[in-house]
Amino acid sequence: MRDNVAMGLYHEKSRKLQDRFDTRRLADRIEERIVHDRIDDGDRAFIEARDMFFIATVDEDGQPQCSYKGGEPGFVRVLDERTIAFPIYNGNGMYLTAGNLLSTNKVGLLFIDFEGRKRMRLNGSASVDDNDPLLADYPEAQLIVRVAATEVFPNCPRYIHEYRLVSRSRFVPKAECETPVPAWKRSEWAHDVLPEDDPANDPSREVIPRG
Repeated sequence: MRDNVAMGLYHEKSRKLQDRFDTRRLADRIEERIVHDRIDDGDRAFIEARDMFFIATVDEDGQPQCSYKGGEPGFVRVLDERTIAFPIYNGNGMYLTAGNLLSTNKVGLLFIDFEGRKRMRLNGSASVDDNDPLLADYPEAQLIVRVAATEVFPNCPRYIHEYRLVSRSRFVPKAECETPVPAWKRSEWAHDVLPEDDPANDPSREVIPRG
């Protein structure tokens, strides 16, 4: 349970829909019994076993962005009962998620276990740092995001489709091997505008079509 339930998870429009469909009592019970502001041992185990999550952010004008983040299991770390951290790797250079976090710091994360058909939400306030000590633990990471949790709660799993992992992306940086280059970075429209230190500028790097 959260320390300060008075903060409230629901706003006026949520309440209007709850009243329309007669779910206010259920919503209040969920907030009272299930929503909490700490990451317990079960939450930690679930988060650190995941190899992907979805992240939602908003900019200063309230425009939303939703992104997928993937890595090796454990790439999201639970630092303490209120804080998680994860890396930002080389991407397409747009920095929509990280930019929004620097602007408004509000964030919502959705973790899903497609094989076990479970999911968890974690909402909070984020900080972004290019000098975080955790950078040393993530090869090729550019930034570290730390999220101070405000709401942590499981979500109803009934609509989760069951999927099986075939293979993890070869593009996830690892200390023991060189990260390949996605083919689009060598394409006609992109190659001449890449950052000078982009790995795609190294002709010896392996290129993989997908990515």
